[in-house]
Amino acid sequence: MKDDIHCGSIAHFSRRSFAQAALGLSGIAWLTPLAERLARAADKESAGKPAKSVIVLWMGGGPSQLETFDPHAGTKVSHDSTKAIKTAASDIQIADTLPLVAEQMDSISLVRSLVSKEGDHERATHNLKTGFRPDPTLVHPSLGAVICHQLRDNVEIPRHVSILPDQFPARGGYLGAQYDAFKTYDPVERIPDVTARVSDERAARRLNDLTNVVETSFARGRLASLGQRTLHGPSIDAARKMMSSEQLKAFDVHEAPQPLKEQFGNEPFGRACLAAIQLIEVGVRCVEVTLGGWDTHINNDELVRGRCKILDPALAAIIKELKARSLLDSTIVLWMGEFGRTPKINAPGGRDHWPHGFTAALAGGGIAGGRVIGETSPEPDEKAADKTKFVRDPQPVENLHATVLHALGIDFAQEIQTPIGRPMVLSQGKVIKQLLA
Repeated sequence: MKDDIHCGSIAHFSRRSFAQAALGLSGIAWLTPLAERLARAADKESAGKPAKSVIVLWMGGGPSQLETFDPHAGTKVSHDSTKAIKTAASDIQIADTLPLVAEQMDSISLVRSLVSKEGDHERATHNLKTGFRPDPTLVHPSLGAVICHQLRDNVEIPRHVSILPDQFPARGGYLGAQYDAFKTYDPVERIPDVTARVSDERAARRLNDLTNVVETSFARGRLASLGQRTLHGPSIDAARKMMSSEQLKAFDVHEAPQPLKEQFGNEPFGRACLAAIQLIEVGVRCVEVTLGGWDTHINNDELVRGRCKILDPALAAIIKELKARSLLDSTIVLWMGEFGRTPKINAPGGRDHWPHGFTAALAGGGIAGGRVIGETSPEPDEKAADKTKFVRDPQPVENLHATVLHALGIDFAQEIQTPIGRPMVLSQGKVIKQLLA
């Protein structure tokens, strides 16, 4: 147990651990009031503490808000087959494509009024993942890179991981390539490039020979300073430590109980979400899991329902399993894509790009559950010059980033010097205070 305090051979349980154990004992009624008081005391202790990690669920292509978290059932913008359903949060309805998520909505809050000025996939991806619009003179770091730069630890495996990445994986930007997300794929497959293809002895000999060549080359003349700048020595040491680390098992879901795997869904995305929890559990700071296929310019209704059949069990299971492992209070779950989809259905039955009022979902890590920020109009004028007037309480993308960084205890207004000496703040946004627990 991570908060056990060992004295000699005796483990002293935390109040939360004792409360959870007591509540799990049937037939001992006298323990229940005590356990409940201890659990409440533990909750008060943890209240206000910064989150530690983030799981980003990236919906590549731009998911339709109207068929997911912002249905306007019975209006002109709604597809005839989409219904709004009640959720565990009494005042929130979502689309019937997400019935399992609906059961967890008391732990999830929605920002239905996100707005941006980027309607191109690549530019919008940069905007949503970094909190900045693209700049031809600078590559901004993604949210996970900023988190890993600001929060230090001694994890032996990469602290920033991207599972099932698309063509726009999270990057370190001006913070450096060492903060790029480590890319891996379906957790049933082997992790790429961490298993030697020869015996351990032969692999060690090859690596030592290679290291000696590199060290000798960098030691000559002006290359000595270059060797320091490239950090090749520490990079090789970190790679060797990773390849032999027990923490690598967190990438593997084979040993997970079958009922748990089935709860997440028998899909790469579901398995990746389960692996994300295991990685967070061993200390990884940010895991990005991608579910693509949301670019629904044609046949929107059928395609969105197909995506939601994969998303629904996985997202619901993430919330439940983080709770079960006492990780939800310290882990922020952030669901988002690069933009939403147009209120109007086009001729091929699809919806086009719409950055003028779309949704992000958040849970855990100091984020209050069961709240909705902003509102979109059921009948916006798509030809209007200023489309934000059809959005109540519009929230620019940078506010989302500022809120997440704030919940992690990171001073997002601080300035970082880029390699060329240009001062940059971590976020230009403002905290969405209504989201905070």
